[in-house]
Amino acid sequence: MRSAKILCVVGVMVVAIAAHMLAARATNLSSQPGVSVQVGPNDIGGVVASGKGPQAGVWVIAETTDLPTRYIKEVVTDDRGRYLIPDLPKAKYTVWARGYGLVDSPKVQAEPGKLVDLKPEVAPDAKSAAQYYPANYWYALLEVPATNEFPGTGAAGNGISPSVRAQGEWIHLVKTDSCESCHQLGNQYTRTIPSMFSDLDPAQAWTRRVQSGQAGAIMTGGLAQLGTQRAAALFGDWTTRIAKDELPADTPPRPQGAERNVVITQWDWADPKAYLHDEISTDKRNPRVNANGLIYGSPEESRDYLPVLDPVHSSITQVKTQYRDPDTPGQPKPLKPSAVWGDEAIWDSHTTVHNPMFDERGRLWFTARIRAGDDPAFCKAGSDLISAKLTPLTRSGRQLEMYDPATKKIEVIDTCFGTHHLQFASDANNTLWTSSGGGGGVVGWLNTKMWDQTHDVAKSQGWTALVLDTNGNGKRDAYAEGEQNVATTPGGESLGAASAMNAAADPTKDTRLNAAFYGIGVGADGIIWGTVLGFPGGIVRLNPGPNPPETALAEYYEVPWNDPKAPVWGFSPRGMDLDTNGVVWLALASGHLASFDRRKCKGPLNGPQATGRQCPEGWTLYQTPGPKFKNVTISGSADSHYYVWVDQFDTLGLGKNTPIVTGNSSDSLLALVNGKFVILRVPYPLGFFAKGMDGRFDDPNAGWRGKGVWTTWGTRTPFHSETGKGTMPKVVHFQIRPDPLAH
Repeated sequence: MRSAKILCVVGVMVVAIAAHMLAARATNLSSQPGVSVQVGPNDIGGVVASGKGPQAGVWVIAETTDLPTRYIKEVVTDDRGRYLIPDLPKAKYTVWARGYGLVDSPKVQAEPGKLVDLKPEVAPDAKSAAQYYPANYWYALLEVPATNEFPGTGAAGNGISPSVRAQGEWIHLVKTDSCESCHQLGNQYTRTIPSMFSDLDPAQAWTRRVQSGQAGAIMTGGLAQLGTQRAAALFGDWTTRIAKDELPADTPPRPQGAERNVVITQWDWADPKAYLHDEISTDKRNPRVNANGLIYGSPEESRDYLPVLDPVHSSITQVKTQYRDPDTPGQPKPLKPSAVWGDEAIWDSHTTVHNPMFDERGRLWFTARIRAGDDPAFCKAGSDLISAKLTPLTRSGRQLEMYDPATKKIEVIDTCFGTHHLQFASDANNTLWTSSGGGGGVVGWLNTKMWDQTHDVAKSQGWTALVLDTNGNGKRDAYAEGEQNVATTPGGESLGAASAMNAAADPTKDTRLNAAFYGIGVGADGIIWGTVLGFPGGIVRLNPGPNPPETALAEYYEVPWNDPKAPVWGFSPRGMDLDTNGVVWLALASGHLASFDRRKCKGPLNGPQATGRQCPEGWTLYQTPGPKFKNVTISGSADSHYYVWVDQFDTLGLGKNTPIVTGNSSDSLLALVNGKFVILRVPYPLGFFAKGMDGRFDDPNAGWRGKGVWTTWGTRTPFHSETGKGTMPKVVHFQIRPDPLAH
């Protein structure tokens, strides 16, 4: 009798458990007939379908303000319209769908563990659909002057600046080396005229709008580089045609293949009046450093603090930066009132923090202005410092600081050379190499081991001129100054060598390359590489030798432009990185991701003719996706590319040594995989604009969930984004899972 009762109880329990399991399974299945989505307790999933059926390659966005800082997670639907947003912190979310050819679905309130089917509508017309297109599809409507209008003939002629010698040179100025070095063009804010300027004719409206705010002087200078008269007229014509309903000629494709496996997470950080330039999550030489740790950013001109994100708890803090001298320059007042902020000065930085880097101990090194421009005596002529004896320096715009999270202390480090981008070498001294960005004609470094041991700032640093071995004897000798046309951007960055030198200045001597590094990379072999901005621009290989101030030798390689030996022409590099094979990858303003492999060079790499064009065979150019500008026939896209980072360790999941270039006009990162681009697009808010990035392993045993690539919104104008005034800068985490429904 007792056993019968036990059996009865057990039977009831089994039935109850089975019923519970069936009920649980029922809650984990989409309501769409024949389509199932398994949803865990930390996921939201379902199906996206319009009146025409399930929608493949559509983004689903979940956003919440319930956490300590705003949190957004975005995924893509599979070929049956199914989606799964995994690993959501407990909160209430607003969820909706967005896709090309559609109008956003109604927003639905949901919590993790729920199924949410979304119902966007097919866009009723082309104009409605185009509102969701990336900025480059709209910016491509800008009409570029024809090739036969160059060189410009000035205000009395065709209105193009006489210093602009070719159509490509004009393009590089309306992209990453002037107009788009700080923010997107082609987004809704820039392709329309604010009401504040609507009483002016279109050209006058553009002349006035670029005078707005604290960057007004820089933007006005950028317009002048093009030729204010003609450039204002062309920009005015562009916005006028758009106001009259001219639409992009091309339609962006929906995500395909691996693009549907992306998981994008965003967090607000900093403040609504700040902007970010870079972030750092780990030591780029070892992406296991700082696992699950804090992310640090650089707000450049806007703030004297480092924004800090704790991605585990979705919380943000700040670390105050320091400047040593009271006369350290600050920010200018607005040139003229802006349509967003009026005459309010929203930037207040003295330190202009730029490009932070982690070392192997988890300490943070970054470029910062700690004083006025005049260098200390040990940098100048008469100093006993070997670098100063050979190449005395009188001024520098930024120096260095180091923050130790363990002690919460910052140390300021005075440098004779200007600092801009940083890279650590994998040598015994953990040498920190710097680009100068703003000129100076030298490359500098800090021996961080020596600094830690002595805190002797003079003894710990050094720099060298860029000397080409143009007499061809294989060593560095007395050199002549190279005759090159070196210009600067309106913001003061060196545009470097305008073109390759025709020949060495003195065939019996070596020749100094009158240029400066912008991007910088350090190879495993100890060779330093850097980009030289300008048109057509190029790259420099620097072999430090045993005593760099005296022995460093440089090689200069110009980007192939107007070169009959080169199958594809490009121009104007900006950011760069190296893969583990020593191949250089760089972003070009011509609308390319380029690589340079010195191992392919056939001719002599030194001697009197080795002044830039000695290795066209080393270059390979990959045209990036998207449309071209109006009236442009040369290869390349209208997208703007600021920086390149090579995923040497496969932290994203697309393979080791994957080069990733920023798509600054296409709301994306572009990863080159087997010769084809994988577009990692941020669908919301529209206006994503990255600069630096890095990848980190948080848990090597957790598969895709334990790794990813980190970046930040690098735009100076977050208020230009879809969400407008009050938008905060964001940290962005990219991950690639095995399929669109992977937990």
